[in-house]
Amino acid sequence: MLSKKALGINPSPTMAIDSKAKEMKSRGIDIIGFGAGEPDFDTPLHIREAAIRAINEGHTRYTPAAGTPELKEAIAAKLKTVNGLTYNPGQIVVSNGAKHSLSNVFTALLNPGDEVLIPIPYWVTYPELVSLNDGTPIPVKTAEENNLKATPAELEKVYTDRCKALVLNSPSNPTGQIYSEQELRAIADFCCARNIYIISDEIYESLIYGSCRHASIASFSSEAADLTILVNGVSKSYAMTGWRIGYTASTPDLAKVMANIQSHQASNPNTIAQKAALAALEGPQDCVEEMRLAFDERRRYMYDRVRSMPLLQALEPQGAFYLFVSVTEAIGRSFKGDKIYASDDFAAHLLDSRRVAVVPGTGFGSPDYIRLSFATSMDNIVEGLDRIGAFIEDLA
Repeated sequence: MLSKKALGINPSPTMAIDSKAKEMKSRGIDIIGFGAGEPDFDTPLHIREAAIRAINEGHTRYTPAAGTPELKEAIAAKLKTVNGLTYNPGQIVVSNGAKHSLSNVFTALLNPGDEVLIPIPYWVTYPELVSLNDGTPIPVKTAEENNLKATPAELEKVYTDRCKALVLNSPSNPTGQIYSEQELRAIADFCCARNIYIISDEIYESLIYGSCRHASIASFSSEAADLTILVNGVSKSYAMTGWRIGYTASTPDLAKVMANIQSHQASNPNTIAQKAALAALEGPQDCVEEMRLAFDERRRYMYDRVRSMPLLQALEPQGAFYLFVSVTEAIGRSFKGDKIYASDDFAAHLLDSRRVAVVPGTGFGSPDYIRLSFATSMDNIVEGLDRIGAFIEDLA
């Protein structure tokens, strides 16, 4: 008999959609994929060259479990310069990607029955990681009129004395929304008053558009900083998804516990990738801006096109590289005699008939939505949206 806990974990729908699209492409089928949550750019040259040097210079052995001192120092310097946060290297734990960092956080924090508040829509992995670590994920319903961002009043509705933490993701996957400083201060006050941890996932902080600004909730007070576990990494900002380097910044006691956990589960983050991440943080940053500008152009085009289509409503993304689209008006309609009951049906028919892969919102806790990624070429975006438009016309 396999572990009941493990059997209860759902596969990632984003990875499933991406895998299916790639499998269909391998069979020669012309697929437009809007599912991937990774930049379509190559890792910048100076970062790749740093990795090659690391191999040639023999940096292929174990490092300290929580990361090399030089990389942790670079991360602390970045947090000070960019985010206005003061951490010493001993408060930084470098892991094999931000997802691994989150796993460390929940392993270190949760006891059986502890509750974690997770605003809807959420990144698909949050509730699964909570469950894997014997916690209870508590979905927090949010309002469309507030662009699906959680408020203290909504958190209060589901808060109990078993609540251990809140997961906050800004910029958000899947919505692309950003919490304003005023909104973050209100949430910080809520958490500080109840002494609950704030797990702040800031992995998309470099991908922000228009006049929006990113603020870290840990920057508002020493009390908020002590309760915040900041999660970040190099995957999205530097097109380094496959390199698997993420990190946390937290109190010294919590960092020590997470480092101990990681020492047994993974020994250390990839040695060569740590050298590459160091080059990313300390090297030229123009590559980040070049990618951001390209994403912004795609963002504006995709949002305008989708907004002009019947039956679809979309939130204008302020960050990240996703468009979260309501298909509520399409639900209840039929495609070639088959009724659409939720976004899963919408996505399945779209893939089978028009060869466009999107992620249904069910895995995000929002079954009336789909997520489109604009981390793909403009040519793909134009063609894919043409196909979606044609699919909409086929609905009766």
